[in-house]
Formats: sequence, C-alpha cells, structure tokens
Amino acid sequence: MPDFLRAQALSGGYDGKPAIHHVTLDVEKGSLTALLGANGAGKSTLMKVIAGLLPPLSGRLLFDEREITGWEAPRLVREGIAYVPEGRAIARSLTVKENLLLGGVTRSGGENKAQLDKVLALFPELSERLASPSWQLSGGQQQMMVIGRALMSRPRLLLLDEPSLGLAPLLVKRVFDRLEELRRSGLTILLVEQNYWMTMKVADRAYFMRNGRIVGRQEAADMRAADSLDHILSVYLGKSSEAKELS
Repeated sequence: MPDFLRAQALSGGYDGKPAIHHVTLDVEKGSLTALLGANGAGKSTLMKVIAGLLPPLSGRLLFDEREITGWEAPRLVREGIAYVPEGRAIARSLTVKENLLLGGVTRSGGENKAQLDKVLALFPELSERLASPSWQLSGGQQQMMVIGRALMSRPRLLLLDEPSLGLAPLLVKRVFDRLEELRRSGLTILLVEQNYWMTMKVADRAYFMRNGRIVGRQEAADMRAADSLDHILSVYLGKSSEAKELS
C-alpha cells in the first residue's frame, strides 16, 4: 500500500522547546497504525503537531503526497484529517446531536444529514440520546460521541488519542470493535494507546515512542506472539513487566 501520511524528521513542542525529536513514520492508506509508549513519551504531542494544533519546529509532513507542513487545524480538517483528543473534550452545554454536528461545520446540510445517519448506524447507542445534554452520557457513550463528531467531517485520516482512557473493559472492547469496523471500511487510522493487547487485535503495525523519539517499529502480526510483550517492554520502552497494558 502507498504511504498516506508521512512524517519526516519532525520535531515539535511547546514555547519553542521540542518535546518530540526528529520523528519519522509512515501510515499506509487503509491501515490502522498504532503509536505506543509510556506516559510522557511524546505521543500526544506528535498527534497535536500532525493535527495542526502545534506548529512543527522542524521537519516535514506529507498527506496523500501533498505537503501539509505547518498547516493549521481548520485547513487540515477540510483536507480530510480529523482528530479525537485524549480526554474526550465534549461541549457539555450542548446536546448529543449538537456535539455531533459541530464536527460537520465544513460540510453542507445535506452532507451532514447523510453522514449523521452513518454515524448513528455505527454508534446506535447514541440514537435515543440525541436530545440529551452531552454531560449525561456515560464515559463510553461520550467516547463514541466524540469519535462520531470527528467522523462527521468525513475524514480520510482519523487521529485517535487514547480512546480507551478511563473506560471499563467491556466498554473498551465495544469501542475497539467499532474501530475495527472503521478500519475494514477503508478509513485510515493513527491510534495512540496504552492498552497493548486490545491495540494489537486491530492494528496493522505499531511504532514505539520513548523520550520524544521513535525507537522501533513492528508489524502487529509479529507482536501477537505470546513471548513478544516482555521483549517489547524492555527493548523499546525500557521496562520489564508481565502487565498487559503499557503504563
């Protein structure tokens, strides 16, 4: 498959100080690529740079063979890149439907109506809650809503930052089942996660970050082997653990 998103020697951070250093990664079209690492590794910073919420300090970004380095978030949304931040960031004063429609501000009314039907087919849990205040939803329903909100822009690339954060195991499985559905539909996804085993069930490949740098890449099929976790934790993340989640 061709590379759909490419970061080349990308650095970025806050107040002119880099938090990620010379990151190079490729995301193939139609794939689900995971970005794994411990807290503070730089994963969320990288996602914000790709999403146009932080300016790159150096390096290049290409999307569908087009240079997008330094583009800001609204332009990237129109280009087909949608971002779901860590922590959900719902508009609490708005209803569920109003939250969803926020994601479609760059689209026409007719496009939004058709896309809303698709989102509700993917997340039927939201159908009967459209008129409810968004703060009344459970954590799992809120996560579905913010993913749905991003999908309302009809993206070609979905950036997802820690969608399992704070969810009970049953809800995590439900969210990941929907991600698998989206991947099968042909949507390209870049996923930041700490839940190793759930991620490996849906990912095609994974990059590992440590101290703001990419320290490894592996195909998911190789990582599903029973003896892979300790090797990955020690070699790529500098840990040794029997745990099933990276933390």
